[in-house]
Amino acid sequence: MASYLQIENISKSYGPKILFEHIGFNINEGDKIALIAPNGTGKTSLLKILAGEDKSDSGGKIVFLKDIRIAFLQQEYDFDPEKSVFDQIMSHSTRFTSHLDQEHLWEYERRVKQHLTNFRLTDFSQKMKELSGGEVKRAAIAEMLATEADFYIMDEPTNHLDIDAIEFLENFLSRSRCTLLMVTHDRYFLDRVCNTVMELDHGALYVYKGNYANFLEKRSERIANWNAETDKVRNIFRRELEWMRSTPQARTGKARHRIDAFHELKDRAFQTRNEKQVSMAELSGSTRLGTKIIDCKDVSFFYGDKCYLSHFSYNFQRYEKVGITGGNGAGKSTFVNLLTGNYTPEMVATDPASYYGADGKTPLNPGQGLLTGKIERGESLKIGYYRQKGITFNPEDTVLDIVNDTRLLGRFLFPHDMLHNKVEKLSGGEKRRLYLLTILMQQPNMLVMDEPTNDLDIVTLNILEEYLKEFNGTLVIISHDRHFLDRLADHLFVFCGDGVVKDFTGIYSQYREFIKEQAGRPAAKEGTKASSPAKKETGRREDNAKKKLTYEEQKELEQTEKDLESLNNEKETLENSLNSGTLSYEELQKASARIGEIMALIDEKETRWLELSC
Repeated sequence: MASYLQIENISKSYGPKILFEHIGFNINEGDKIALIAPNGTGKTSLLKILAGEDKSDSGGKIVFLKDIRIAFLQQEYDFDPEKSVFDQIMSHSTRFTSHLDQEHLWEYERRVKQHLTNFRLTDFSQKMKELSGGEVKRAAIAEMLATEADFYIMDEPTNHLDIDAIEFLENFLSRSRCTLLMVTHDRYFLDRVCNTVMELDHGALYVYKGNYANFLEKRSERIANWNAETDKVRNIFRRELEWMRSTPQARTGKARHRIDAFHELKDRAFQTRNEKQVSMAELSGSTRLGTKIIDCKDVSFFYGDKCYLSHFSYNFQRYEKVGITGGNGAGKSTFVNLLTGNYTPEMVATDPASYYGADGKTPLNPGQGLLTGKIERGESLKIGYYRQKGITFNPEDTVLDIVNDTRLLGRFLFPHDMLHNKVEKLSGGEKRRLYLLTILMQQPNMLVMDEPTNDLDIVTLNILEEYLKEFNGTLVIISHDRHFLDRLADHLFVFCGDGVVKDFTGIYSQYREFIKEQAGRPAAKEGTKASSPAKKETGRREDNAKKKLTYEEQKELEQTEKDLESLNNEKETLENSLNSGTLSYEELQKASARIGEIMALIDEKETRWLELSC
């Protein structure tokens, strides 16, 4: 196979900190490589050097195969907020389109619209400033995929994406014949897309063929072998140390090269590859939790004319672990802000009569939301709230200023030489790790975590999972990390849009399989009942009993299943047409608009199906 990329002798340091030193590697056509390393050890720096946005300290050589097309996805997408989604992508794409004739330019525009549609961005004229963070990321990925590059370089492609978008990208890349180098901490995504894992460790690079499980096994073997070799070196070092400590007269005629070798041996003898892991044992304590946690009674929340929560009733229990999932903008973060009391009275009105104007529809204060119903919190409740945008450190503060506990910082992967580093010098993942420590140090008895996996490295994620599994309190997690949800959540709150929240008992993978199975199966026969998600019979819900369907509702359920089957078939047909390259410009616009309508209808029908079948 052709060599797409050859790297020789590149290095990067920041002050005394060496990220990597004199590394080299080769990427061949068809390789799909995940780059793994702890936060702050050089992953993004390496990608920036490859993209030409930074330089190697040691010179070195970076050679791409001539004439291959390369696309680079950065963590942050640079955009003009006033441009439309389509115009933004086309303005970014000039290096791909400048040499195209009109026919091929039209083909590129078609691909851009196709990928935007696939990522549920069907209003091509919508301004970038109106998009959510997840929608901006989807636009960036649509731009990248439309290039049909031979070689994709991606830095955290799944961050801020909802699970539908992650799964679409995962399926696309796993089927594609492209070559790929990406930084990712999404373990399911890594396993299903990549055939090679590349690890940066102590400034050196190691390559493992195979999946994530194979990487863990081979990495453990490498570390064990290194430490066994270290033991041998230490035995030799002890003998040489005795020789060096001999009297000056005995050392007079000793060879200089042996003295130099001793100092090299000393350096090697004290190098270890003991796995650095975040230790949370000292944070395992929590404030005693009473029988009452948070009780929600008929809670609704509106912001403007949009409903984010509709007549929600639920009593949270001690020690339960709830996962929250749903599309971008469905109301997940709003929900946990309500649970934690993070909205002040200035932000939330409670009286509909004073919330709306004379027409009964227009809010008097556009910056306010409307909350109805009751949210009651237990007296002994102590909430630790990890927010997506909760990092508010003073950039001039040092690590030690923020957490004045050197022992705990060391256990959280902040060694002594980092304690006086200013926050502004930390990587995104290191800031997240420090923020997480400040939350856990409070020893809460209820943890509410909004996207805790973003920017955390795999080592930290694994240890965090182990801690949360043993957490002696109530846990509520919003996450798009399927592996994280599968390991931790006993049941899910699924945010379906328009304020509808459904409770599914089971792990996330079971939920996805359940939805796919139900959406694709034939309609129920007359007089039969559709199967429904498992429900916990704990008496926690006011509406716990399964509602018996009326004859009209049973007929509606059967029709909904038929509609879902028909819509999915039409969606597949339209996707094939969009991919065919045979549609005229007018047909393309019509098909793009229709597929957007279909996806909205499928969401609506699935929501109604859940309402009827649960």
